[in-house]
Amino acid sequence: MFSMRLIELFRTSGFRLAVAFLLVFGAAASALFLFVDWQMQSFLDQRSDEWLTREMQSLQSLPANEIVSRLSARSRDLTTTERPFSLFDQSGKLVAGVPLAFPERPIFDTPFDFADRSAAKKDHYRGLLHRRADGSSILIAQSLHEQREFRERLENATLFASLTTAILGLAGAIAVGFGAVRRLDAMSDAAAQIMKGDLKQRLPTGRAGGDIDRLAKVVNEMLDEIERLMQEVKGVCDNIAHDMRTPLTRLLGSLERARRRATNIDEYHGYIDEALDEIRGIHKTFGALLRISEVEDGLRRSGFIDIDLKAVASDAVEFFEPAADEAGIILSYQSSTDEPAIISGDPNLIFEAIANLIDNAIKFTPKGGLALVKVEGDGHHVSVTVEDTGIGIRSEDADAVLRRFYRAEKSRHTPGNGLGLSLVSAIARLHGMHLEITSPKIGTRIRLVTAPAASIAGQRAGKSYSLRM
Repeated sequence: MFSMRLIELFRTSGFRLAVAFLLVFGAAASALFLFVDWQMQSFLDQRSDEWLTREMQSLQSLPANEIVSRLSARSRDLTTTERPFSLFDQSGKLVAGVPLAFPERPIFDTPFDFADRSAAKKDHYRGLLHRRADGSSILIAQSLHEQREFRERLENATLFASLTTAILGLAGAIAVGFGAVRRLDAMSDAAAQIMKGDLKQRLPTGRAGGDIDRLAKVVNEMLDEIERLMQEVKGVCDNIAHDMRTPLTRLLGSLERARRRATNIDEYHGYIDEALDEIRGIHKTFGALLRISEVEDGLRRSGFIDIDLKAVASDAVEFFEPAADEAGIILSYQSSTDEPAIISGDPNLIFEAIANLIDNAIKFTPKGGLALVKVEGDGHHVSVTVEDTGIGIRSEDADAVLRRFYRAEKSRHTPGNGLGLSLVSAIARLHGMHLEITSPKIGTRIRLVTAPAASIAGQRAGKSYSLRM
């Protein structure tokens, strides 16, 4: 179990990212340390070389006997072991000064590093060796003990800091990784509950708003939509069962009466006609449901073309004028612009949406009432509005009337199946339109508004302007 948790830890992106950052940081820190060490060593060598050169020049200007006396005097000073001066004869034997062994591989007149072989423990020096005209050699040196000790301490401190950083970084990576594993476990548990049917369950989100939180938020929004659709499907099934029960009961009654009560062919035909009317109503209801489903699938979007919203609205008004006259309703059309209102869409669906709104306006407006279809545009939006002086829609029912089969209390006794506004809503969503339902003091106003990025098309100065959604 623990090994599996470790494998999960190593696979988390947070742990891998933290380890990668730690490796990059370690490589950069190592490169920086090497550069600083190289610069420091170069600086110390330069200072030593300058001192060695300066001292050698001062000795070279002295007579031979004075050089011997000065080196002998320096050899009696204990502090000279850090900066020894020595004089050797032609054979490399010490003549005067601090007792040092003549370098095994001498380099003349150029600073070099060497080890003193005369001491029990080799001491390391940086020295400058000069051969005199008489064959003797002068050696001036500076001990490297302090430099090497300082460098060793610096390396130890750097190593300690690197190990501490690595341990803390690895601990941080493990903490981040285990945090990610815990979050993934919580999400997996929530997903398991969702798969078991608990659609109210949601993925946990944190306060940081990181990548996983953003992903969880998107998934939760998707789950909200799925839950809404499932509730809608359940509601549709319930409503179908409820709304189909009455026409099916009437259909069954008509057929029963035709079988039992019909005494002649005319009565038989009458009962059959009643049954056919009920079947046509049921067929119309299912046809509307299939139509809504077809629109919501979005397959019709591939056939969008540029259409003039004014022309479509005008055709719809002209189509319903006879029905309005028969119902005693004054149906009129207005437009706020003389220019075409071009939108991208399916002309048949746009016509069907406007037709449903006009049909509702005629159906729910008393005789002598008014129904107005109006197309407007302000350069950014194009809208079509259908308003009437009918029974109106209560504000609390404004969202509910868009659900399938929903019928407000005022309209329950009016023929219909409660699918008209559902179809209008589906067409509006397909075209990127916003559906607004308001009820002034008298009647209802329903408005379809294009997306904010839209603009009115027109012919201005020989140019064509079109609205896109």
